[in-house]
Amino acid sequence: MSTTVKTIENQPACTSLASDGTKNLLLETFDMEEILNCMHCGFCLPSCPTYRQTGRESYSPRGRIALMKGVAKEQLPIDAEFEKNMFACLGCRACETACPAGVPYGSLIETARVVVEQNKKKYKKPPLVRRMVFKHLFPHPQRIKALGTALWVAQASGLQKFANRTGMIHMLPKPMAEMQQAVKKIASPLERKKRKPVLNAEKEKLFTVGLFTGCVMDVMFYETNQATARLLSKAGCEVVFVENQACCGALHAHSGELDGAIELAKRNIEAFEKANVDYIVNNAGGCGAALKDYHHWFHDDPEWKERAMAFVAKVRDANELLAELPPLTFKPLHARVTYQDSCHLAHGQGVRNQPRQLLRSIPGIEYIELENADSCCGSAGIYNLIQYEMSMQILDDKMEHVKKTKAQILVTSNPGCLLQMRQGIIREGLQDKMEAVHIMDLLDRVL
Repeated sequence: MSTTVKTIENQPACTSLASDGTKNLLLETFDMEEILNCMHCGFCLPSCPTYRQTGRESYSPRGRIALMKGVAKEQLPIDAEFEKNMFACLGCRACETACPAGVPYGSLIETARVVVEQNKKKYKKPPLVRRMVFKHLFPHPQRIKALGTALWVAQASGLQKFANRTGMIHMLPKPMAEMQQAVKKIASPLERKKRKPVLNAEKEKLFTVGLFTGCVMDVMFYETNQATARLLSKAGCEVVFVENQACCGALHAHSGELDGAIELAKRNIEAFEKANVDYIVNNAGGCGAALKDYHHWFHDDPEWKERAMAFVAKVRDANELLAELPPLTFKPLHARVTYQDSCHLAHGQGVRNQPRQLLRSIPGIEYIELENADSCCGSAGIYNLIQYEMSMQILDDKMEHVKKTKAQILVTSNPGCLLQMRQGIIREGLQDKMEAVHIMDLLDRVL
């Protein structure tokens, strides 16, 4: 047993966690049964990116669970140190794959962050930026589209190039200044308006699928959504762009804003119930993992949990469904290709073989397996913006493995991973030798 665990268990009870001296009801949200299932065996340690970087027990899954146990038993306070350790986690869930006891670490870390945020709200109002992001931006698709239009204007007018050329871009915080280099051309408002609500199957219709377009995904990666729809159509699916869908809620859930995540989940469940499709298909590993977790968010609401379970039963990653459908015919591609797993696709959803199967079905490619392909690239939602230094350390380690493949095309299945890997290519000066591509875009390219 680690020193950290011993220290926590031997501490006297902390009786002043709630501001009024009463029992802190927040602590009842912890699932003690799952916390106690952690055997502190250490199998998770080699799989944890933050532990590998720091060697600190409190930056490991085992250590964080021990801290949760201390807080849940009122032996430790919900203080700044607890918050720091919980939010330093990428939430990549690689520890779940490694854990012999099957501890659902992803849900435990989300609960810990809910406890942190709810506890803070008792004493002070959340910062303006946080309120803007979680209450006034992501729950409103039209506002995200408006932000996308502003980004398109910056690109189309040459403002982005001017800012980069003159150094004005460095007026932005460093993480944002660097990340914008990885953002490719954004679809214009006119191009987005051209999309038809339904794309018919190109041959005999096998299924009707609703495409989960996402929030940021449908603005910054609009063409990836279109490519996904074309692939599904070619494979025999009628593709419906379901109205009134919203953000998946992953960003809220990972940031301790579970109430907001639940509201978004309800909106999506209602929207896809009305659409009455056979499958709900997405092309973003992080979004897909959240969609498949909806039923866990309603454990205290039997009616919504039942509806969520029916929703989850229909959710498929685009790689999953395309691998099950009649194989598509691709044009030859003579290139050296490697694949970087999306953490939430591999560890969260267990989808590993299907993307590789699809890539290997392209004639002419030389497929090279990437060492530690399922280790996190450091993107993790907005982690690369709020934990920039740690994120870049993890990315630099990942790029050492990428360089060994000598690949010309680096493929991934998640928008955040795609931006992060593009940034890694820029950091290594490999822009003329390698490109990072979403798998749906690559498959569409050779269709």
